[in-house]
Amino acid sequence: MSAVVVLGAQWGDEGKGKMTDYLAEGADVVIRYQGGNNAGHTVEVEDKQYKLHLIPSGILYENKINVIGNGVVIDPKALFEEMEYLNELGVLITPNNFIISDRAQIIMPYHKILDGIKERARGEKDIGTTRKGIGPCYTDKMERSGIRVCDLIYEEIFKERLRNNIEEKNNIITKIYSEKPLDFEEIFREYTSYAEKIKPFVKDTSVEIYKYIKENKKVLFEGAQGTLLDIDYGTYPYVTSSNTIAGGVCIGTGIGPTMITNVVGIVKAYTTRVGKGPFPTELMDKTGDWVREKGHEYGVTTGRARRCGWLDLVILKTAARVSGLTSFAITKIDTLAGLDKIKVCIGYEFKGKNIDYVPASLEDLAQCNPIYKEFNGWDESIYNARSYEDLPENAKIYLKGIEELSETKISIISVGPRRDQTIKISQL
Repeated sequence: MSAVVVLGAQWGDEGKGKMTDYLAEGADVVIRYQGGNNAGHTVEVEDKQYKLHLIPSGILYENKINVIGNGVVIDPKALFEEMEYLNELGVLITPNNFIISDRAQIIMPYHKILDGIKERARGEKDIGTTRKGIGPCYTDKMERSGIRVCDLIYEEIFKERLRNNIEEKNNIITKIYSEKPLDFEEIFREYTSYAEKIKPFVKDTSVEIYKYIKENKKVLFEGAQGTLLDIDYGTYPYVTSSNTIAGGVCIGTGIGPTMITNVVGIVKAYTTRVGKGPFPTELMDKTGDWVREKGHEYGVTTGRARRCGWLDLVILKTAARVSGLTSFAITKIDTLAGLDKIKVCIGYEFKGKNIDYVPASLEDLAQCNPIYKEFNGWDESIYNARSYEDLPENAKIYLKGIEELSETKISIISVGPRRDQTIKISQL
């Protein structure tokens, strides 16, 4: 039995799409377990680039089964647009290679409208959401008023629940925010058409995933966002609305923790963050700008520029602890090529003490000063490395330092965006 979880060990944007695509080659099944189309993965295969938001990265291989689990929130319009986009690039999507959980929640127009209204109302205290309705959809799920895929495909059930929700949401939209009300009939017609299109792909994916694992198929669970965006363990409130850590796999797919064999944390060789909140190792200088431009640090989904800083091992230790990481996969080490000196944060100085964990309070995190260890840099030859032996000596020292200081082994190294620019150095 082999069930591997791939998740972000920082603030997201670590290169999970590429790593999932790389590991998917040896998998039979690839599964998304949380988030929605607020996530963005870029995968480069030879001379083609694919931008994925909802559909698992395994879709780029033939004969792989791809699953959207119950923990994902689905915008049907975005889903079918992505399917059409992939079809135009020659990627075949059928019910034989793509299935959707009947328990997954549906993002409705009022979710997106309320997401935008609330974010604007926050003004300078905005959270920085993608305004795609993710948070309001998860809110309705917890309030037990959400519409699931299994509700959508039963017209009368859908009609009743939609009518009740439209009435409630219109009261909020018109009376609190003085915006125009939503039209029930218009939304009902649109989403009824989605129901017919989605129906062939719908299954009880918990049953299917359990069967795959029992049949000894190689299963890969693909996370979105990153550890510090987790709703419980992230830098709250600047987080996403789901559990991005390994525990989210069990909740978001309906399998038990004993079925997971390995958890791989994807780590960018430096640290990036989008939006507001404390960032202890942030580089507010020319080096930070240089890293951003060389690393093309702009969001796939939003296009927003990412804040850049040195690698933070406190964050990695936190990720290893809360997700039980069995190894790291290091990405974008090629971006750092050309720097004379490279720093790594090995701890925080906080109120006269040294700590090696991320505190819950943002106020406390803002008072944490990074403690650095300095490494010598390396040259651009790393871009052509195809084995561990090919790496520049200083890059090897840097990687060994990460392993020793974080107490977590490195299993994979990426030296560029393409599939063939990946070095596997140990078994998962």
